[in-house]
Amino acid sequence: MATQPTQQVTSRRSFIARAGTGVLGASVLGGGMLADAPAAFAKGTLSHGDAAILRFLAAAEILETDLWQQYNELCGIQDHEVPGGRGNKAFTKAVTQLDSDMAQYVHDNTEDELTHFTFLNAYLRSRGAAPVNLDQFRTLPGSTATGAANRKRLTNLMELTVDTSWWTRYRSRHGNPDLGNSFAQAVPGLMRGRFPAIPRTDADLKPAKHLQAIANTAGFHFATIEQGGTSLYPALAQRVNDPEALRVVLSIGPTEAMHFQTWSDKAGNAPPLTDPTNGLVFPDLNKKPFAGQNFQTNLIMPEPTKFLSRKFPAVSIVRPTETKGIAMGVVQFLTAMGLFRGQSQAFFTTLTTLAQQADAARRHG
Repeated sequence: MATQPTQQVTSRRSFIARAGTGVLGASVLGGGMLADAPAAFAKGTLSHGDAAILRFLAAAEILETDLWQQYNELCGIQDHEVPGGRGNKAFTKAVTQLDSDMAQYVHDNTEDELTHFTFLNAYLRSRGAAPVNLDQFRTLPGSTATGAANRKRLTNLMELTVDTSWWTRYRSRHGNPDLGNSFAQAVPGLMRGRFPAIPRTDADLKPAKHLQAIANTAGFHFATIEQGGTSLYPALAQRVNDPEALRVVLSIGPTEAMHFQTWSDKAGNAPPLTDPTNGLVFPDLNKKPFAGQNFQTNLIMPEPTKFLSRKFPAVSIVRPTETKGIAMGVVQFLTAMGLFRGQSQAFFTTLTTLAQQADAARRHG
């Protein structure tokens, strides 16, 4: 998933103004408008705050499933567990340059996200709360390259601006975004344009360096998405009241960290190159400015850093985990990434409303 919530490219106020106002319709919530819901559900059901948190997580997982399905169709294992595509041999080969097991990992990550949102929606129903359905927003065109399924999408993987600062953030022994620090990009070029992370058409399969640049972009995007989920779950868990709902959040969250660790390892194997079609440069991450013990490409565990206060000793942690404004931060981060380029005003209104309601949730006591 989705994000580096504390490094927001678009201000909260301007984003809300652009997204507009409104309430979620019945088709989005799976029944009943939030504005018509009572102040609290019946005994034994979820509070509005807990339900809002789980709904936002379900929406985030639906979006994540959509993007991972696009990846799996082209470079993952094709089977009944994750149906839809036929695979693209050339793109799969390029992605395999990052690791020989990439197809299996892409498949498994896709299946995990699919189970996350289906479970969260089922759990919401079981506790008397409305689930989330974003199907009405499946309007974006997808790849037409060989192997892709002919279907409309929620997310756009063909015009991404990818933040790779997680590479330096998780290697920093002093910095923490929760304490106001910012971090250099591992691949600066990915923040300076709009780049495909999947072949848009079969024309993207050549020349070889162009296709490899697309595979490299995907490799870094995998980790960018999953480091977001790694932070999102513990951040929102701090606002959950119901013990069982908290158990749900705490049980799903660590799987996102497993994903992130996997992809952070694979991104380090991206071959250095320059895309001959657009000039995008993937540097050698084993050389300056990143050379040295703290920037070895085989480092896949968080280096100890400062947490809560600089007076405490360094500790290996997930970062960020600041909870204030986390949901809107996620929406802003994914929007700035270009993941929703081409989406409708209604989509942004819906996502904004879900985020605002999750951020309004408070832990009691």
